Amino acid sequence: MTIAALDPPPFPTRNILGVEISVARQREAIEFLLGRLAARVATRVAFANANLLTELSAQPDGTRPLDGFLVLNDGIAVDLASLALYRLWFPENLNGTDLIPALLAAAPRGTRVFLYGAKPEVVAQAAAVIDEQYGCLVCGAVDGFSGAAPEAIAREAAAAQPDIMLVALGNPLQEEWTAAHAAATGAALTIGVGALFDFLAGAVPRAPEPMRRLRLEWLHRWAHEPGRLRRRYTFGMAQFFRLVLRQARG
Repeated sequence: MTIAALDPPPFPTRNILGVEISVARQREAIEFLLGRLAARVATRVAFANANLLTELSAQPDGTRPLDGFLVLNDGIAVDLASLALYRLWFPENLNGTDLIPALLAAAPRGTRVFLYGAKPEVVAQAAAVIDEQYGCLVCGAVDGFSGAAPEAIAREAAAAQPDIMLVALGNPLQEEWTAAHAAATGAALTIGVGALFDFLAGAVPRAPEPMRRLRLEWLHRWAHEPGRLRRRYTFGMAQFFRLVLRQARG
């Protein structure tokens, strides 16, 4: 399936570190994606958090892996960047952990979903949850530690004929994989979902609702995974805001 360019973009955008991030509410984003799903128009989706934008900014090809993606805002740091650059907050925090379950719940019953990423036991449990709670059919699942070549994963997904492909490799690996291989899977929607499978499987606890409303889920995750996230939420965050300040001055 050929990837269809988002031309013109479906929503207004704000450029943050070279990435055009859509300005939308969750309901609007889901309605747009359901329309693309129904029409079988191949669409790639990324959630731009501070870590993804910083990682891509350091690469030789910069943010080009996100060309042609629908990019949605994720996290308080991107909101603060928008405030610094445009004097405006984003209307809602469109993190994938909340948006993707809402999308699956709204999709037609029996929608075929393929999962790629996370540990074997995590992706298996996430598949069971999606089958049981969202009325979707998980038509295949491959963990992120299988060692299979990226092209082989795309072929396996294509054989399963998915409508939606969820890729949980962490960023920027999941976005790079999607940019290179989404078309080969035949999925209408290919979405980088970060730690979603861990949350669905119960391997990582969600923050309490009050913390989520205040956009402080990052603090909850740091408390539960300090070793893995310390560098991201200290050095990485400082680098992100240095880059935003450079853009503001430029």
